[in-house]
Amino acid sequence: MRKLGTIDLEILHLAMTENGTFNENNLENSELKRLGVGKILDSLASLKDRKFISLNKDGSFSITNLAREILWSNNVPVWAKILRLLQIKSCNMKQISDILRASEDEILEDLEKLRKNQFVLMSPQRQEDKIIKIYEIMAEGIEEIDKTEEIGFENIKFSNPVPEIEIISIIDEISKKIQDSQLEQSEKNSIVEKLSRLKTKLEI
Repeated sequence: MRKLGTIDLEILHLAMTENGTFNENNLENSELKRLGVGKILDSLASLKDRKFISLNKDGSFSITNLAREILWSNNVPVWAKILRLLQIKSCNMKQISDILRASEDEILEDLEKLRKNQFVLMSPQRQEDKIIKIYEIMAEGIEEIDKTEEIGFENIKFSNPVPEIEIISIIDEISKKIQDSQLEQSEKNSIVEKLSRLKTKLEI
C-alpha cells in the first residue's frame, strides 16, 4: 500500500478536519507547529511530490483524491482503514475514531474482528491514572493488508478464531492488566507466573 509517515498522517488529518483545504494559519494553530517551519515545509514538499496534496493559487493546500483513498474513501472497508492506520501508528479507540472520521460504534465491531483474528493486538496502558486500550498491528495484520493490493478487499475472508487463540488472547490481556495494576511487584510476578503455567498446562 502507499506508505505514510506519522507526520504525513497528521498533515492529511488536518486537511480532512478543515474540509479538505488548509493554510499556514491552520498549521500554526495545530500541534504540527511543534515541528518547526523547516520540518513542516519538507513534509509538505514530500506530500506534494507524491501527489497527496496540491498547492492552490492562494498558497493553501488541498488533499487529493489519491490521498483520500488511503484512509477516507467509502471504497475502502472500515477494517482495512483500521489496519492501514495502525500500520502508520498505534492508536487508542478515540484516536482511531477521530482520524478515520467514524463513530466508535462503527469501528468497534471491525476492530474486535481484527483482534480475534490476531491481526491487531490490544494492550492496556496507564496514561494519567487511567487505563487506556492501545491497538497495534501485528505481523499477520500487515501481511493481510498488503495482500489486498493484489487480490482486493472483497477476497479477504476472516476466519472464526479457534478456541486456543481466544484463550491465549484472554490470558495475555489479563497478564498485561496485572502488570499495569497497583499491586505489589511480587504479587504481580506471582499471578503472571500462574497464568504462564496455565498456558503451559493447556499446551498452547
